[in-house]
Amino acid sequence: MNTQYITDKKGKKISVILPIREYKKMMEQIEELEDIKLYDKAIESDDEAIPANQVFNEIESKRHELRS
Repeated sequence: MNTQYITDKKGKKISVILPIREYKKMMEQIEELEDIKLYDKAIESDDEAIPANQVFNEIESKRHELRS
């Protein structure tokens, strides 16, 4: 990973600069992990089942919100 840092006057790292490609890859991985966590949480709960098509539509809607 080609990472660059922005430092303050004392040399303390305060920000990170990443290539866009690497940033996008990280964001996709985060979204996938969030989906997995939500799935695991749903499996553990005693809530009523929701039809798969409804769930997929809600996930896609959430993904579009996060990308905006």
